[in-house]
Amino acid sequence: MAVTPASTSLDSFDLDPAFALHRGGKLEVRSTIPVRNKDDLSLAYTPGVARVCSAIADSPELVNDYTWVSNVVAVVSDGTAVLGLGDIGPAAAMPVMEGKALLFKEFGGVDAVPICLACTDVDALVETVVRLAPSFGGINLEDISAPRCFEVEDRLRDLLDIPVFHDDQHGTAIVALAALKNAARITGRSLSDLRAVVAGAGASGVAVSRILLEAGIGDIAVADSKGLLHLGRTDLNPVKAALARDTNKGGHTGSTESALAGADVFIGLSGSTVAEEAIASMAPDSIVFALSNPTPEIDPAVARRHASVVATGRSDYPNQINNVLAFPGVFRGALDVRARTITENMKVAAADALADVVADDLTPDYIIPSPFDARVAPAVTAAVAAQAQIDGVSRI
Repeated sequence: MAVTPASTSLDSFDLDPAFALHRGGKLEVRSTIPVRNKDDLSLAYTPGVARVCSAIADSPELVNDYTWVSNVVAVVSDGTAVLGLGDIGPAAAMPVMEGKALLFKEFGGVDAVPICLACTDVDALVETVVRLAPSFGGINLEDISAPRCFEVEDRLRDLLDIPVFHDDQHGTAIVALAALKNAARITGRSLSDLRAVVAGAGASGVAVSRILLEAGIGDIAVADSKGLLHLGRTDLNPVKAALARDTNKGGHTGSTESALAGADVFIGLSGSTVAEEAIASMAPDSIVFALSNPTPEIDPAVARRHASVVATGRSDYPNQINNVLAFPGVFRGALDVRARTITENMKVAAADALADVVADDLTPDYIIPSPFDARVAPAVTAAVAAQAQIDGVSRI
């Protein structure tokens, strides 16, 4: 039996405010109706519940009206890529998944259940989520390592008729697109004028690159740990090979830093570092998104010596690229119209709505709103719901 060392006793843990806040978990389940007497009990449970069950058996779509399914999301992880901690397993991932569920409720009014799975095989993950899916109106995949996360999401999207959304990919991408649109605007350009370099070809790097292509960026080159993706490389997995075919029109090879010469935009999603000289070599009015946490690819103060706009993933600097700006409203909008899926157009619509929240208040240090701006979730929700109806994936 393991013994807790004195230096890490529960009492000493609770001296740390983070541990004190997490004691007992951050979530609970509450009933939405009172059970005051036997009449209430007979309606909430047997025998009254049987009438509702029979109606749903006859018309399965009624589950959305007479249970919580239409307002609840599963937050699913296997614990293989947790924040900046890496593969720490499902138990250690639970505080993060609880936190994600808390953010769903606080910022989007969406109920969410954290589910940490003790399996990492793609087939096992997909099968498990498919078996769980009847209990939920949407699936939010979280902290699943690349490249497995791409296959897991793609297969679940094919198998399920409810929204499946890998937030590490698409939440980051939506917020980054919104911020870049506003950064371009404040420097007098549009996305089509920009050449970008993305450092990182994992889940977020691929998704950010894809959404920028969808939104019409001028050109984009993507680098992994071995250098820039291009058609001459023979060591690329299928996801990276597809990205190489669709990017790097300029034919850049070599390192991230070499491609930054004359580039308009740097987006860091790799955990690597970038030299000040490389940022200095970028085009005038350059834009730097150094998004790795907790340590950005370049110190923001140093980047600001050369770039007109700088963003990070941290809350202690201006222009935080924070997924919480996207995923609560995206799911709220999708659930409100009972969407079958989340389309690329819905993601772009979410980014446009998020960018518009800042509107005419743009400054170099204010290209994206705060997560606590009460306008954010309603704007994203409305845009996603409307686009779902335009795209024909809404059930109502």
